Amino acid sequence: MDSVFGPNGILAAHLDEYESRPGQMTMAKAIEQLLCESDDDPPPDRAAALVVEAETGLGKTLAYLIPAIQSGKRVVISTNTRNLQDQILLREIPLIQQYIDPDLKALCVKGRQNYLCLYRWRQLQAAGRQAELFADGTDKTLDQWIEATVHGDRSELTWLAASSPLWQKICCLSHFCLGASCPEATGCFLNRLRRDAAASRLLIVNHHLLFSDLAVRKTGYGEVLPRYETVIFDEAHHVENVATTFFGFTFSRYQIIDLTSDVERSAEVELAGKRQQAVLKAATRMAGTIDRFVATFPEERGRFLLHELMHSQSEMLTLRDDLLAALEHLAKTLDPLSATEGPWQQYADRTQDLSARLNLIMADHFDDLAMEEVRYTYWFERSERNLTLFATPVDVAAELQSTLFAMVRYCVLTSATLTTGGNFSYFLERLGLAKETPTLSLASPFDYQQRTLVYIPDSRFPEPTGPGYQQALHACLETLITHAQGRTLVLFTSFAAMDHAYHNLLDRLPYPLLLQGEAPRRTLLRQFSQKTDSVLFAVASFWEGVDIPGESLSLVIIDKLPFEVPSDPVIMARINRIKSLGGKPFFEYQVPRAILTLRQGAGRLMRTASDCGVIAILDTRLFTKGYGRQFLKSLPPSPVTRDMEEVAAFFAR
Repeated sequence: MDSVFGPNGILAAHLDEYESRPGQMTMAKAIEQLLCESDDDPPPDRAAALVVEAETGLGKTLAYLIPAIQSGKRVVISTNTRNLQDQILLREIPLIQQYIDPDLKALCVKGRQNYLCLYRWRQLQAAGRQAELFADGTDKTLDQWIEATVHGDRSELTWLAASSPLWQKICCLSHFCLGASCPEATGCFLNRLRRDAAASRLLIVNHHLLFSDLAVRKTGYGEVLPRYETVIFDEAHHVENVATTFFGFTFSRYQIIDLTSDVERSAEVELAGKRQQAVLKAATRMAGTIDRFVATFPEERGRFLLHELMHSQSEMLTLRDDLLAALEHLAKTLDPLSATEGPWQQYADRTQDLSARLNLIMADHFDDLAMEEVRYTYWFERSERNLTLFATPVDVAAELQSTLFAMVRYCVLTSATLTTGGNFSYFLERLGLAKETPTLSLASPFDYQQRTLVYIPDSRFPEPTGPGYQQALHACLETLITHAQGRTLVLFTSFAAMDHAYHNLLDRLPYPLLLQGEAPRRTLLRQFSQKTDSVLFAVASFWEGVDIPGESLSLVIIDKLPFEVPSDPVIMARINRIKSLGGKPFFEYQVPRAILTLRQGAGRLMRTASDCGVIAILDTRLFTKGYGRQFLKSLPPSPVTRDMEEVAAFFAR
């Protein structure tokens, strides 16, 4: 690794701005050591794991890519965001191919819904409905693109609106795939992608696709990705949440609507006479039944426990049975068609799968189980147009042991934020990793002491639940933003708090104010970056993944400590599980999760070594509560002040 990362190494010789960083070298050598185990040794029953916290500016992407590539093994890099995938493919891989490994073959593999299905496109053409794709008046056609594209990747269709639902009519879906019997199998983009993936040494995927592959491999009936033994998770702080989604079950109105619309479209094109009438009638019955079922749920939007509602609304159970009967009737209607050509077997399989999901989620469950024996929490979410039912695992550690850590030989988990209060215990425990798992915590090389300041209001500022907090918050926001002359990202813990602050300050600040939801995320970030005196009000996804170096982002304000709502069904179930095991959920679960979120938010400020600015956290509990010390210990090593005059002086300098 010295010949690559050292002061006189390959990177220093070819990159003008490269600086040899001890932390980057340490990380690369640790991964090299992990992967240097001989393939002749008998495989262990549990993955050899390494957990690395590499803070911003360390260069962790190259620190894991280069030793992984030089190991000679097929490696899967799993990320949570497409931005990081693009960075790896467009910046890091070409660099490695140019100076280190010219023969490297790397490929990004996405979920199948990102690729065009030729069969479904031909179906749409046969129905004479392809003109729907060009309702915006563009003269481009999919046929022209199909002739030129290699893998049929949706991201290449820059002229097709990102919000367009029409892609769903022509994309690859597992329940629609005809496999070897498909008349378009020869030209299938997915088949071509699989062949190219098998010839690649480095595969870049997202966390969801990796877990899908693990599930298929566990059954022994195939695989989504070519065989691999090494997985490197970047943005690994998302692994538990993704695994939670993956190991659970869902049933939604949209799933039923998609099924019935697909069945109706195929029936109109491929069937006639009594067969067509029977299928259309069964689909219509299904559509009507799901609407009546959804209508029994409260209209209030949000996430709520399911079984409390089931016990209080007997009509819901009756309509559940009606829905199961409608699914069974559709399956029986499709069954005689399953032996014929076309998508009928896939439709029947989808119908049976949805029936099984609904039955599992809304079955009668034992209420007298001890909390530590409860595997799932059952809940529903209401949105403007959809209703989704969930069965979510309370704990994913055991599932990770039987899938991920049992099926790969080497596993690296890295992120800029994995420790809470200076240790890895929370992360290791949530993923079921042993306490003795090797870990590295590598600090950012940025000069936080000289280039940044952390501001926390003094003792006169009310706590978030105290009287006058909102007025004090808005006044403090106005003062801070004025000192920074705009150039501010304001992160809120709720949409309500964001909206109140935005509308209160709209006429009080002389800077362009941008509000999450008024434009697509990418558009807002572009405007924020280009207008150097603008202020962006945001929540949720903007706490991470925002990379705005330079003057445009000189102040990050966080309204309060980002504790999750304890009434959320999944959070509530996990809190109850920890209580039942004699633990203290607030300190063992809620505080660590809030710390990780806070660290992500604070990390938006320093993106390059030349950046500078202030991180303001407007929550005095950092000093008034005992747990505040854990949060303070987890913040960047910036000077801390509670004096607004020091903030003003910092910006004046």
